[in-house]
Amino acid sequence: MKNGADLKSTNRYGGTALIPAAERGHVTTVKTLIDAGVDVDHVNRLGWTALIEAIILGDGSDKYAQIVTELIKGGADVNLADGSGISPLTLAKSKGYRNLIEILERSGAK
Repeated sequence: MKNGADLKSTNRYGGTALIPAAERGHVTTVKTLIDAGVDVDHVNRLGWTALIEAIILGDGSDKYAQIVTELIKGGADVNLADGSGISPLTLAKSKGYRNLIEILERSGAK
């Protein structure tokens, strides 16, 4: 980043700043980190990406739909499964998040 932030630094779960920002619903921070070049498909020690955390730890509301959309626009692999081999689409379906399911399906998720 322009102010010298280390975009590859990780937290205690082995995740970049993008993962908790996505999980906690911080849309602006997610956009900023993607624009700065953080790896959108970084996998933490739990086997989760920012996309997966936004789905399974979010509440499916509009801000999470915005985050999922931003992650996909930023190049997130919509078919990158979690550590157990479960796809983001399957996770969204298990939560019943119709809006996220539609976004994922439109983006080629299987």
